[in-house]
Amino acid sequence: MSNEPLEHRLRRMKMRANRRGIKEMDIILGRYAAARLDRMNGDALDLFDALLSENDQELYQWVTGQAAAPARFATLVADIAATSALGK
Repeated sequence: MSNEPLEHRLRRMKMRANRRGIKEMDIILGRYAAARLDRMNGDALDLFDALLSENDQELYQWVTGQAAAPARFATLVADIAATSALGK
């Protein structure tokens, strides 16, 4: 768990979600962060923060179902994919 103040952490994570290496991931992760981050608990935030350190090409393949996400991220990636597909 991070010692960073929650408000700063959420702002940093939302910025990282919206400023990725490829535009598709900016849109997908940015929408997800806007819809979900404020309601996540500490463990979920830690997992999303770890996901933000992953390579965009791999993330895109995971979210689009072209490759299986690692078990650690599987549930989170499924939620991101569902949120993206619904346009929320």
